[in-house]
Amino acid sequence: MSVALTKPLMTTEQLLAMPDDGIERWLVRGELREMPSEFASLGMTIRNRFHTRIEARVAKLVDNWLDERPSPRGQVHSGEVGVRLSDDPDSTYGIDVVYVSAETVAQQTDDSTIIVGVPILAVEISSPSDTQEAIDDKIDAYQSAGVLVIWIVDPHDRTVLIYRLGEEPRLASLGQEIVDESHLPGLRLPVARIFD
Repeated sequence: MSVALTKPLMTTEQLLAMPDDGIERWLVRGELREMPSEFASLGMTIRNRFHTRIEARVAKLVDNWLDERPSPRGQVHSGEVGVRLSDDPDSTYGIDVVYVSAETVAQQTDDSTIIVGVPILAVEISSPSDTQEAIDDKIDAYQSAGVLVIWIVDPHDRTVLIYRLGEEPRLASLGQEIVDESHLPGLRLPVARIFD
């Protein structure tokens, strides 16, 4: 009879205590996932300019929309912001751009540098090093946690694949607009503006 050994589950606190050595790390139901960057040996993470430009554009465009909303507004965060989607076991990800509700913002404390709670919008910008499996894992985790809207932005094809909780994904390309009155009321975002 063989006994299967299981690795102990990791917490978000243990994840945050790991060195910043250029390796992208996240927790999926307490299990550590790692993806080294091409600059990990140098002890740093360097994003390509196409990725960071699109990240800045998306954050700006969503933040501009948010500025026009009535108070309380919530917040937009970018730059691989740490988000704890669930705990026991912990699921914590670095997400390119998020929009979190005012209620989620109000629940944050000074005890943590990451967002604790589920964003309304999570945006991932595809990179050449991303595998379809890794992207699918993130989409599954975000939807399981209750993220209402997910955008997968593809810089190469200049498209946005939109996932809404409980619906089939929809592809938006140049010449189309992203409109979501249910979750992002008043937002009318021409896809082309993301890639300006």
